[in-house]
Amino acid sequence: MFQNIMTSKRLLVSLAALLLALAAWLWWSADKAQGHARQEPLQCALPAQSPSAAHPGMVWVPGGMLQLGDSVYREELPVRSVVVKGFWMDRTEVTNAQFAAFVHATGYVTVAEQAVDAKVHPELPPDLRLPGAVVFISPNDLVGGGNPAQWWRYLPGANWRHPAGQKTSIEGRGAFPVVNLTFRDAQAYAQWAGRALPSEAQWEWAARAAASPTETEHAQPAQANTWQGLFPVRNSAEDGFVGLAPVGCYAPNALGLFDMLGNVWEITRDLYLPDHNSLAPEVETADYAGLRTAGGAAASHVIKGGSFLCAPNYCMRYRPGARQAQEDDLAVGHLGFRTILQAPGP
Repeated sequence: MFQNIMTSKRLLVSLAALLLALAAWLWWSADKAQGHARQEPLQCALPAQSPSAAHPGMVWVPGGMLQLGDSVYREELPVRSVVVKGFWMDRTEVTNAQFAAFVHATGYVTVAEQAVDAKVHPELPPDLRLPGAVVFISPNDLVGGGNPAQWWRYLPGANWRHPAGQKTSIEGRGAFPVVNLTFRDAQAYAQWAGRALPSEAQWEWAARAAASPTETEHAQPAQANTWQGLFPVRNSAEDGFVGLAPVGCYAPNALGLFDMLGNVWEITRDLYLPDHNSLAPEVETADYAGLRTAGGAAASHVIKGGSFLCAPNYCMRYRPGARQAQEDDLAVGHLGFRTILQAPGP
């Protein structure tokens, strides 16, 4: 009996030491993340392009044969062979400054700036039908497991001008990717700019730098804004940023495209289906209609690339082959986009 008591005491001491070490690590990582937040730059220098560039701000993506998909999550299967024709793509995500120019020129009002139609969503209470967006708020601790409602909140007043709610602003943050947009908003900007949203295949081919998959593709990328630490409680910000980063702060891929992985999810023009069985066409063309419909209140489109919230312990979607559904009428604080142009190559 005495031996049992001593064993129990040793276990209690060991458990207390473990809890103390965990608390110390959480405090250290939180303090480190706060330090990073104070030092984060508001803009990162992009390499200069030639004055004679055919399409400034874009890079050429040569065509080829894409192995569309991956094997980490069910929705990435089956891997399909898809021929992708060459196209031009924005070298960065569309920024606050670029979207502001669009709004100034057109008077466009985003989905998040409008009240939710009660006829479309009669199930929502009045406070969730106010103009707003879903915003990430890191919890101090987790209760009852991994319920996303503990870190995602619908905030009335949140929109592209006020990314984290009414008390926040994009002032001085023109170089950051614009967020809190929907498929309709991204499509409106692309049409105004004389461009289009990429298909899932085009986006994935560009993210892979027009090359075959690599053996290291499943690893957390070093040159990307993702989550380091225990999601969603602590981000140690080893990549230099706690939240969103300005565009172009990490090394580009071999084509010169920045932030294809991490930072913000990117909207594509493809309607979301739960797998690739009936999605991937044999040939990807500029006018391919396929399953790309106008969507609607209940529809979702494919988003790609992951975001600053992707971590090894949650959402390993910082990979070219990863994909996820995004509701067409819901604006979210980790969602942005970039455009493409179907035009002759260099």
